This record gives sequence, structure tokens and C-alpha cells, in this order.
Amino acid sequence: MHKQSRKATLFIDKEEEDLRVSFFSFLDEFEKGKIPNMVDLRMFFVEGLGIKDAKSSRAEIEFLEEQIVNHEGDIEPTASVLNGFVAIARYCRFLLYGFEENEVELQIGNQKKLRKGLISQEIAETFITIPKDFCCPISLDLMRDPVIISTGQTYDRSLISRWMEEGHCTCPKTGQMLMNTRLVPNRALRNLIVQWCTAHGIPYDPPENTDSLVEAFAAAMPSKAAIEANRATATLLIHKLASGSQHAKTVAARGIRLLAKSGRENRAFIAEAGAIPHLRNLLSSTNSIAQENSVTAILNLSIHDKNKSQIMDETGCLGSIVGVLRFGLTTEARENAAATLFSLSAVHDYKKRIADEEGAVEALAGLLRAGTPRGKKDAVTALFNLSTHTENCLRMIEAGAVTALVGALGNEGVAEEAAGALALIVRQPIGAKAVGGEEMAVAGLIGMMRCGTPRGKENAVAALLELCRSGGTVATEKVLKAPALWGLLQSLLFTGTKRARRKAASLARVFQRCENYSLHFGGLGAGYAFAGNSAPNRDSSFVNEVSVPVSISVPVL
Repeated sequence: MHKQSRKATLFIDKEEEDLRVSFFSFLDEFEKGKIPNMVDLRMFFVEGLGIKDAKSSRAEIEFLEEQIVNHEGDIEPTASVLNGFVAIARYCRFLLYGFEENEVELQIGNQKKLRKGLISQEIAETFITIPKDFCCPISLDLMRDPVIISTGQTYDRSLISRWMEEGHCTCPKTGQMLMNTRLVPNRALRNLIVQWCTAHGIPYDPPENTDSLVEAFAAAMPSKAAIEANRATATLLIHKLASGSQHAKTVAARGIRLLAKSGRENRAFIAEAGAIPHLRNLLSSTNSIAQENSVTAILNLSIHDKNKSQIMDETGCLGSIVGVLRFGLTTEARENAAATLFSLSAVHDYKKRIADEEGAVEALAGLLRAGTPRGKKDAVTALFNLSTHTENCLRMIEAGAVTALVGALGNEGVAEEAAGALALIVRQPIGAKAVGGEEMAVAGLIGMMRCGTPRGKENAVAALLELCRSGGTVATEKVLKAPALWGLLQSLLFTGTKRARRKAASLARVFQRCENYSLHFGGLGAGYAFAGNSAPNRDSSFVNEVSVPVSISVPVL
């Protein structure tokens, strides 16, 4: 066998070798800033690979993108080469096959992610049992970003991080002392979870801000060839947006939406090439697919900070985004418009402009009251950002945002952010009066102190503290009358986070200055319990004390 293997020669198919050489020659040309010959590209994709239409091309691109995501770190050839192939394939999809795409296929492409999510959620809730090893021992839910701690146990990153932030120094599952707080990504388990989710049609959306994903992205940074190919694609798409038929514009908007999903470079040169004015024109389209793609493309572009100013400076663009939020033709378009406002409101100077735009705050409040779970999340995060600007307080009250935020306290998915926004609003007397006038405000905040998340409890007690400080005796008396308040304050003082304990102690001191304090707390024992919990006066920057993750990642869609 050894002698035979030494005599054997490696067989390389000549046609496949020619294709390989051609492909690397295309990469080389793009890397040098040149566009490969269209005839050569057609020979490669149509004759060589047998990709004869836009539908086949799109399917090939989607397949390769899935392989890059699902098998990062263990694929051959390298991810950078595959990224280059995807970029060239995307360019040729429009160059060779044009912009004629079936309207039904476009609709399916837009709704694929949403429909898959709805179906998989129903399946997951009724039929599928998640493997025990895929569940976090803390939440018993499917792990999105599994990490290993010093005891060898695996947890979801966000949950074990919160556990450590709360001062715990033991392993939740085994009770062993933690040797350190280092979190090591469990990539093997994550790949298994991805494969299982793919097999069962369940969307797997790990957080974008984790160390593991940053490392994965760095390992697959696009090559210069991929960047140049994407730039060429963007030029084609923007040309069609400017001068194509309505159908071609719709296809081009979807192409820009997908191209802007990833890569700071992509988002930067798409905006630099002049896409934003043409996308803004499509926001008022009567074609629901065109409108949805254009607003989502603007959302994806807005993630790049430098693009925010271009969007806000484009005449009529903010008004058109708000128009989609108010009257959008699809649910996803309205939700993505809200997410766009959240992204833009990350810049302090734009918060007042957005709040003053006619119908913006009213529409966000309406979405928070009656939207889908994702829509409510988009709305509440946008409202939180707007509430951090002190001059928006009156506008928030007049637009019904305070009422919507109070109502959201009972919704687990958005309660943390809602309480955080209310804590900012009540810092002003007019805001305290408005919140205090809401029948369910105090009860909702007390309810969060009882069964909310650790961050939710922080925000709830902070909101009550500011309500008493700014609302005066009337507001303080109303809070004092709340059932079970004393027990909840004691619980926070002993088991809450550092911020929650500090806020609870400050609230207790506010109560001690109240004339009717002894009527409610008996006047005995409470002072002793609070005596050791001193806290400084109101912090100079209250926004930092509201424990809402204001760095929430903008969804890339």
C-alpha cells in the first residue's frame, strides 16, 4: 500500500483548475482597483458554474453566506476568500442577470426571515424540546452566546455577566467559588446550537456585541478585493435607483439593504455614492416592498455614525421616515422606521429634532401600546433615547408617551427601558406631575420592584425616588401608601444591586422626612434598617444611574 501510494499521482480536473485560476484572477483584478471583463465573468458564472439566472445566483449567495456564519473558523478555503467570492457573485448577479425579478420572489425574500421566526416560535413553544445541554442553567432557555467560566460550567454570556455584576462569586450551578471572572467563548457548543437551530427552522441571532463575535469578525475581515467588488455593486445599484424603472428601483433598494447589512466600509461608500436621496424618494412609494426595503436600507446605513448626519441633513428624510412609522404599508416597515429613529437618536443633537417632528412621538407611543413584541422594543428604546434630552419632557407628555410607558411596565420585554425612561421624565416637576397623575404608574413601578429583573428593579426604585423628589409631598404620600413598599425596600437594601441599594436608601431617607412616615412604617425599626445605608446626594449625571442598556445594538435587517 505504501509503494502504491507513492506511485499515485494527484488527479486535478482541468476544467475545475481553470475555474479556480479564473476566480483568483478576478480577485486580483478587483484588488488592483480594476473591473474584470464582463465576457470573462459571464463565461465563469454562466458557462463554468451553470448559474443562469438571478434566482440561482441569489440562492448561491445565500448558501455561501450561511456557510461563512455557521462554520466560521473551520472552513476551507479561508473566510476572506469566500467573502471575496460572495462579493463578486453579488456584483455579477446584477451585472449579468439584470434587475428583473419576480414580484412574488421579492415578497418572499422580504418576509422569509419574519415568517421563519413566527413559524419556528410556534414550533418551539409546542412541539420541539430543546436539548438540555443547549439551555442556560440560569434561565433554562436556549443559549445565544455560550461561555465557559472558571468552574468549567457553560452559561449564556449576558446572564452569567449579570450574575457576576450583582456581586456573586460562586458558580450558580455547582456553588463552587469562582477563581476568576474570565468568560471563554464555547464555540464548539455554539456551532452545535446553530446546526440544531438550522435543522429545526429556528432563527439563531446571537448578540452582536460579544467578544467572540468581534473575534470572528476580525478573523473574516473583508479583503480589498471584496471591498472593491462591493463598491462596484453599490455603483450599479445606485445607478438603477436614480434612473431605473419602478420595479428596478425596488430590486436595487433590496440589494442596497442586503449590502449594507455588514461592513462599515459598505455602509460608508454606499452613502458617499449618493444612495440616501434616492432611498428617501422610495419611502413615499405606494409599493409596499419598495417602501420596506428603502426604510430598512436607511436603517442599516444609519448604524455607521458618519451616515447619521447625512440622513438627518437630507431634506425631508426625517419627515419621510416618520411618515413610514405612522402610515407604513407593512408592519415591518413601521417597525424598521422606529428602529431607524432609535439609531439616529443616539446623537444628542438629533433627539430634539426627532421629538419635534410632527407625529413622531405619537407614533412611537402607539407602536409601544399596540405593536408586535419587536415593534414595542424598537419603540421603547427610541422613546428612552428621546427622554434623555431634558427639553423633550413636555413633548413626551403631550404626545401620550408617558401613558404608553406606564402601560409598558407590565410587559416583561420592555419594562426595563420603560421604567428607565420614566425615571428620566420625572426628574422635572412637570414630568413628575404627569407620571404621578397616571393611575397605574406607582403600582406598575412597585410591581417591577417585586418581580422585575435586577436592572428593572434599579430603574423602578430610581423612578420612585425621582418622583418623590420632584413631585413633592403629594407624590411622596401617594408612593408611601403603596402596599408592601416597606418589604420591597428592605429586600432591595439586602439583595439588590449596588445602584438599587443606593436608590432604595435614598428613597427611605425621603420618606423619613415625610410627616406621615410613622403612620405607614410604624416609626420603629425602619430608621435602624436604613441607618447604615448612606448614599451621596443626587448624582450630577442622573442618566448614568438609569440602568438601561442604552448601547442596545441596532438590528441589521
